[in-house]
Amino acid sequence: MIDYRKYLQPDVVSKISSLEMRARMVVEGFITGLHKSPYHGFSVEFAEHRQYMPGDELRYVDWKVYGRTDRFYIKQYEEETNLKGWIVVDASSSMRYASPGQVQKYDYAVSLAAALSLLMIKQRDAVGVALYDTELRAYLPPSARPSYLQELLKALAKAEPGEGAETGTASSLRRLAERIKRRGLVIVLSDFFDDPDDVITALKGFRHKQNEVLALQILDPLERTFDFGTDATFQDMETGEEMVTQPYQIRKAYTEAMTEFTDLLKRKCRENRIDYLLLDTTVPYDVALVEYLNKRRKTG
Repeated sequence: MIDYRKYLQPDVVSKISSLEMRARMVVEGFITGLHKSPYHGFSVEFAEHRQYMPGDELRYVDWKVYGRTDRFYIKQYEEETNLKGWIVVDASSSMRYASPGQVQKYDYAVSLAAALSLLMIKQRDAVGVALYDTELRAYLPPSARPSYLQELLKALAKAEPGEGAETGTASSLRRLAERIKRRGLVIVLSDFFDDPDDVITALKGFRHKQNEVLALQILDPLERTFDFGTDATFQDMETGEEMVTQPYQIRKAYTEAMTEFTDLLKRKCRENRIDYLLLDTTVPYDVALVEYLNKRRKTG
């Protein structure tokens, strides 16, 4: 029997060439994990159920689910699931980075975006995809058609972070906000290597239009720890500028600056009612998917 839970591991998923297969394996692994602690209870809400609310008709209670969970859930019909979602992926050069033996940040983001797309379509929600570097490179508006998944995956698989493509997170998000006419859920996958105040201002643009926002910051483990063991030459992946240094001499200052940067983003997001989650490329995909389901429940 296949242990689908292993397909929540980024290093395993990255070895699968087909993006569609990646998405399906991740989602299968996720659903398998939903039946186990600490996620028990999510699975019954996953695609076709919602929690019983006062005023709901008892004839719609799913008694089989009640027997398994000792909780009341209502069978949900297609017209009740009409969330619109946008998955926004940073395709700038900084997302190309991967420390030795690790998954590239962009590869991690694309696999996660593919799994989220499949998950949302399984819930009969409309989902669209946008990719950007200094500007919007691709935009597919939301649709709930099951066949639309192929178009989304094709766009994600086709795009690659280009060399020398600087980050334009703030400006690209502002342009995207102008295209969104109906409120929904916006999920941004980026390292957010841009001016934090500009990024927050752009994310607030979605909130001003009554959208819920989930910011997923994706970093490489060494970007967080700077745990390089020897002399190293560092190259800016967006400008090409190089610097030779002894990492141990600047590790303390670097980690303090990085912690300050991520803490600032987290605090500013919370102040503006934007959900924020910091991930590195070793973190299993179910961590982000559970965060999405939590957001989906509040939004839906």
